[in-house]
Amino acid sequence: MITARGSAAPGPPSAFAGQRVREVPPAHVEAALRQPATRQLTVVDAGYYPAAAGHLRRRDVGARDLIVLLCVSGHGQVDIGGVSHRLGAASYAVLPAFVPHRYQSSDDVPWTIWWAHLRGAEIGDLTRLLVREGQPVAAVRSLDRAVALFDELLSLLERRPSPAQVLAASGVAWQLLTRLAADRALPGDASPFERAVRYLEARVDGTIQVGALAELVGVSASHLGALFRAATGSGPAAFHTGLKMARARTLLATTTMPVAEVARAVGYSDPLHFSRRFRQHQGLSPSAYRDRAGG
Repeated sequence: MITARGSAAPGPPSAFAGQRVREVPPAHVEAALRQPATRQLTVVDAGYYPAAAGHLRRRDVGARDLIVLLCVSGHGQVDIGGVSHRLGAASYAVLPAFVPHRYQSSDDVPWTIWWAHLRGAEIGDLTRLLVREGQPVAAVRSLDRAVALFDELLSLLERRPSPAQVLAASGVAWQLLTRLAADRALPGDASPFERAVRYLEARVDGTIQVGALAELVGVSASHLGALFRAATGSGPAAFHTGLKMARARTLLATTTMPVAEVARAVGYSDPLHFSRRFRQHQGLSPSAYRDRAGG
């Protein structure tokens, strides 16, 4: 059943172009919460809102569920327990159960988000893993990996509901949350290479200057290039292009965004230039790749 999640007034438009939303039937949720394999963590619902202009949710007494928001692009604001946080591209927010909250997409640059509502006996411990030092918003190191897990989760829910699908969705949710928690636990004094990779992963929709990136992580441009070639076989610019193409593949396979919009989402203002680069990497045009992925 497709739904648009309810909220205390005011609320967003009933739908966003290209959105995907699925709710697990309440009877399946209650049954899963009684089963050993799923009672620790059960997915209640999940969705994807692209360029969600006007998206606003306010719950004055919080929600029964743990809510996870993953922002892919754009930005917005999340208020949790009276404290405001900016949620931007390549970052996630954790909204603990039963805590008053409000979140709203930017009017100027609306966010594109994936989201999930989760319930179960382990929700408290998972919340403590994800919210460290009182900070419920954090960057995501491997955005494409997190998006892939969200997409897998939602794809499972889009099939006919069954205990097997709920079980599989629970497993994917565990992977997603532990992935986010592991990213959060990484030490702040990572190597220059790791910090450069993290920077590039967070800015797939932008451009880089290798010299500026090298200065940011405290090494020379030549040394940074050597670090990347040793670890990945290519330089920082080629690595960044690979990240862009990976994001583009995800968007083409999981959304109905026009190719020109996909191009902008991965930092190409010229759709023709994007199409040429995509064909070089993938061997197919963006439209042909979408047709094959959809088939």
